[in-house]
Amino acid sequence: MLILSLRVDGEYASDTIVISIPRQVGKTYLIGCIIFALCLMKPGLRVIWTAQVKDTALETFEQFYDMSQRPQVKPHIAKTPQGKGDEAIVFTNGSKIEFGARDSGFGRGRTDVDVLVFDEGQHLSLQALENMGAAQNVADNPLCFVMGTPPRPQDKGEYFQVTRQEALDGESDGTLYIEMSADRDGDPMDREQWRKANPSFPRRTSERAMLRLRKKLKNDDSWRREALGIWDEILKHQPAVRMSTWNDLVDIGPADGTRPNALGIDMSPAGEISVNACWVDGDAAHCEEVWAGWDLDAAATWVISRSLRRTPITVGSESPAVALVPLLRSRKLNVKQASMLDAAKAYGLLIPKVRPGLFTHGGQGSVTDALKVAPRRPIGKSGGLGWDTTDEALNIAPIVAMTWGLYGAETTKHAHRGGAAFL
Repeated sequence: MLILSLRVDGEYASDTIVISIPRQVGKTYLIGCIIFALCLMKPGLRVIWTAQVKDTALETFEQFYDMSQRPQVKPHIAKTPQGKGDEAIVFTNGSKIEFGARDSGFGRGRTDVDVLVFDEGQHLSLQALENMGAAQNVADNPLCFVMGTPPRPQDKGEYFQVTRQEALDGESDGTLYIEMSADRDGDPMDREQWRKANPSFPRRTSERAMLRLRKKLKNDDSWRREALGIWDEILKHQPAVRMSTWNDLVDIGPADGTRPNALGIDMSPAGEISVNACWVDGDAAHCEEVWAGWDLDAAATWVISRSLRRTPITVGSESPAVALVPLLRSRKLNVKQASMLDAAKAYGLLIPKVRPGLFTHGGQGSVTDALKVAPRRPIGKSGGLGWDTTDEALNIAPIVAMTWGLYGAETTKHAHRGGAAFL
């Protein structure tokens, strides 16, 4: 009822459905029945069902094929092509369900999709989502499903994790989030907990089937995630700052032309450069992205033209942006090539400071988008954390550059702000 609920204008109340659900619950059958019904009700409906890998996509097609051959459904089926990546269920009224794998580029470039399903959502990276970003551009009333089990630490499930966190924080817009799970502190072998996580137990999914799954899963963490739907408490892609807190700290900052106390620079693995400025006033700080682009020479020229020799400029030693260091130092600028331990210190300065009275930012979408997906990693042996910049599919340079800008301002004696205007 929630998935198909409509607003008064006939549009879906939620155009995006995100479902966190354990294995062996019957999600493919449930969503499959919904899609079959929509295809029968709406002639010409175009549906794409994607899985991460080909084997899962083929397995889903086989389930749908069996459903299409049921006596009440078969008269409405025109054909069921299969083989060579052409798996589909074609209805006599022109509706069509196509199946394919994201890792082979299936669905990329399409613009005519009414219903889009991302199965195995725990593997759905932002890059894969962007590859199909235009798929529903011309749909009158699109519906998108993302569903999977809680991701493992190594899974690239940024979208799944970020969407869940937004839902828990009450910041979702047009998204229905459904999570089926046992209690985090419950006994993982308690049959009542199994029933709570999996409503198909014990009628459809027997105790014996659950015990077979337990044998296949190698450790307790896997069992909790995949059989009981329990998410890890510390998530790789969980935002370091609640979005509601972050959004409350937007401010216009200092007057135009006020020279910043420090600059931070970072570059994504793909080559996207971000320059961030930080202004301090006593214990308070304000940060903004002041330049962004792809051209190293243009970035260097911009920084050189707007920096005094004593302005602290910080670049991470592991960042591709270190290519700027020789260019800036050749102009006698105050550039620091920061270490990994510095990265932990910088992160440790930013996160506690992000609260009213101590920190504001410009509310720029590039920085906020980076913060939403920026993963973290342990640094050193003392519990330090820092941004994990190793994922080539992510551009978190704006939040990393902001962190370096604050670090430079907070760890350097504040220089006098005289000199040419900063424009």
